[in-house]
Amino acid sequence: MNEVNTNGKLEGDVYYPSQEVIEKSYTKDYDSMYKRSIEEPEKFWDEMAREYYWSKPWDKVLDDSNPPFFKWFVGGKTNIVSNAIDRHLTTYRKNKLALIWESEAGDEVRTFSYYALNREVTRFANILKGMGVKKGDIVTIYMPRIPELQFAMLACAKIGAAHSVVYGGFSVESLAERIEDARSKVLITADGGFMRGKIVNLKQIANEAIARQGTIEHVVVVKRTGHDVHMEQGRDYWYHDLLGMPIINQPCETEQMDAEDLLYVLYTSGTTGKPKGVIHTHGGYMVFISATYKYIFDINDEDRYWCAADPGWVTGHSYIVYGPLIQGATSFMYEGAPNFPYPNRWWKMIEKYGITVLYAAPTAIRGLMRFGDAWPNRHDLSSLRLLGSVGEPINPEAWKWYYEVIGRSKCPIVDTWWQTETGGIMISALPTTPLKPGSATRPFFGIQADVYDLDGKPTAPGEEGLLVVTKPWPGLMRGILHDPERYKQQYFGKFTTAYEAGDAARKDKDGYFWVIGRLDDVIKVSGYRLGTAEIESALVSHPAVSEAAAIGLPHDVKGHAIHVYVVLKEGFSETETLGEELKKHVDHEIGPIARPEKIEIMSSLPKTRSGKIMRRLLRARALGQPEGDKSTLEE
Repeated sequence: MNEVNTNGKLEGDVYYPSQEVIEKSYTKDYDSMYKRSIEEPEKFWDEMAREYYWSKPWDKVLDDSNPPFFKWFVGGKTNIVSNAIDRHLTTYRKNKLALIWESEAGDEVRTFSYYALNREVTRFANILKGMGVKKGDIVTIYMPRIPELQFAMLACAKIGAAHSVVYGGFSVESLAERIEDARSKVLITADGGFMRGKIVNLKQIANEAIARQGTIEHVVVVKRTGHDVHMEQGRDYWYHDLLGMPIINQPCETEQMDAEDLLYVLYTSGTTGKPKGVIHTHGGYMVFISATYKYIFDINDEDRYWCAADPGWVTGHSYIVYGPLIQGATSFMYEGAPNFPYPNRWWKMIEKYGITVLYAAPTAIRGLMRFGDAWPNRHDLSSLRLLGSVGEPINPEAWKWYYEVIGRSKCPIVDTWWQTETGGIMISALPTTPLKPGSATRPFFGIQADVYDLDGKPTAPGEEGLLVVTKPWPGLMRGILHDPERYKQQYFGKFTTAYEAGDAARKDKDGYFWVIGRLDDVIKVSGYRLGTAEIESALVSHPAVSEAAAIGLPHDVKGHAIHVYVVLKEGFSETETLGEELKKHVDHEIGPIARPEKIEIMSSLPKTRSGKIMRRLLRARALGQPEGDKSTLEE
């Protein structure tokens, strides 16, 4: 791997970037820059942070006096919106396109310059202020993939409120639980959204969720589908009606925040039934995601960048909304499904808009790969210069198809590993990195990652172990909402001086990381993390089910699919329709993303003597693998 090869070709198991890619890159020499970032981390991050606007400089780069509760840019004041919008308004970027949006039906295209984006965000901010939203409040957002979702997020940040975005695919119970934990008084939603030509009835789900908890006082509803929905008098307000009020068009100052003030809460599945409200702040998060975005994607003014995730997930927060805007990029956003109405939908839009960077999940790539090469080959994809992968490890077969068919064997692939908790990308190639299909390659600047055995010692090359990060970084979550002890135990409980990611990995002789997957009871479906406890709780809430166990099994398209084993209550027996009924019940309680692939009725579940369900055993049996140590089995 020390050999320099600049032919831009895949040779054996290694892809070498071309001379042209190297010459255009921000990073000509990863090794020396990485070495400096590790040897002098505070100086390195100080330099990175000085690229952005601060109304008051920081007194100290890192306060590590109370680990693992690290603070960054202590005493500094800024607002992420000052950097994502305000600073661009005094430059040529004022008239540059910030966002291009296309509807699922393809009949609507909306574009917003940085000037227009500022206007929309200011109006939304005034609406929230008019509803009594104050600095430090948490506003819940439950919306389809439309521009108003971005406006709402940025409006919250502008006035110093935090946002809690709940993915529009989640159902009643999930939304209610997140609203209640965040103690939100204001909910922003839409009448509905479009997915695969059908209406997703978000307002109805929101109404049911509000009925289950008692904190929401005001609801802002964006009209997207135009179908009839119930609007509660005195609580629910149409967004378009509010925009007609003269006061809404007044200027609105961007609230200057302490670097450590709350920017957002984002809920992620845990090994217990209750989702964790991960906390991120204005200062450190802003510096980290904008640095990763700039260097990993080599973003420049001519780019048209498309992250094909949903803003409701952390990928969307960091690399659809905040990262691109801070760097003054032009982003593309698409409302609907990747293969609707035909499998060439993505390729058609790349050709139409001249997309240069595509950042997508392996699930989507594998799903589109199933339809063969003919669909992408119908389109001119020559505008693409860089491809990215996010959400889970990409298998070599999908990597090669993505590289050869979509990238036309000329685009480097940045395979990124990171988590909701890390804020931004932790391990990834840069465009200049020699690539090995299936490997996330090496850590980003300032990130000290390693693979440990159970005793906390680094593993030998090629040996599997626990993926850890041994030094703090600015994008690290600041804790779990209302539960600092859970944060400490879950992420720093095993190795007090290292962040434990909860993923298994190995490092090869070249120092490249190969991430294998989750260690705990979290199933990753299509790149989305779902707790086994959440799925099991949903099933047990059905009148026929007494016990349930959920496992993830390999799936060609989704990465993993949910398989469930249930024990029925006395008086209930298996019927032809029960399995489908249980799947629909999970749909309703959590959302379609959690729908089990298969449900198997059992007389009992394998358990330890302490009553813990042995999912490992169920997984081994399903895959026909050795069942390992069964000494703790109850019977």
